[in-house]
Amino acid sequence: MSQNRVQRGTLQVASQLDEFVAQQVVPGTGVELDEFWAGFESCLKDLGPVNRDLLAVREHMQRQIDEWHLARKGAQFDEADYKAFLQSIGYLLPEPDDFSIQVSNVDTEIAALAGPQLVVPVMNARYALNAANARWGSLYDAFYGTDIIPEEPGREKGSSYNPARGELVVARVAEVLDEVTPLAHGSHSDVVSYGIGMDTNGVAHLRCILADGGNTALQDESQFVGFVGEEDPSSILLRHNGLHLDILIDREDA
Repeated sequence: MSQNRVQRGTLQVASQLDEFVAQQVVPGTGVELDEFWAGFESCLKDLGPVNRDLLAVREHMQRQIDEWHLARKGAQFDEADYKAFLQSIGYLLPEPDDFSIQVSNVDTEIAALAGPQLVVPVMNARYALNAANARWGSLYDAFYGTDIIPEEPGREKGSSYNPARGELVVARVAEVLDEVTPLAHGSHSDVVSYGIGMDTNGVAHLRCILADGGNTALQDESQFVGFVGEEDPSSILLRHNGLHLDILIDREDA
């Protein structure tokens, strides 16, 4: 599909990308638009040849790997032999000594928090939104749809929801919550209701009502970081090692 292009130095830039840089990237940075494109062009000139050389190395390695597999078509796979081959062509390198690096101005989501890093075309709004939301997923779905929960007789995934498998999933999720956000006493599997209590300073605390009628709180109350709905919360936000767990509660679901 053809698209309009803007001349920036020796570069021909897609008009949508040029507009994005001019309106959303450059403003507030102290960098002029022409300065940005001149710097980008300089990077391409300096790094383009390096990138081409690296791609050539990758292509050469892939060709060697393809030839290795074709030469052993039908033979039993030998893991040790394959590893030695990959090492011989430089695909696998010796494990280096421990090291550390110092960087600055790197977003926490990149530098410290483990999670998907999706690369998508910024001009496709749907792709960009999906990438932004990629770090959020259902723990129930993750357990139900994978072999973390064994497909034993009567507990298969099947083509429709299997209540017997669902019970195992709910129990496994409660175990995860007990591991990463333990209660002061009891288990998340015993909780019949999550609620919010306010102390005299107006600070919210998570209150968990147990099946035996007792109540408890988080072992580490600093892990409770947010909620939606004080009287009957529909969302409880917890945090563990910088990552968040959102307990969603549908109070209209029997």
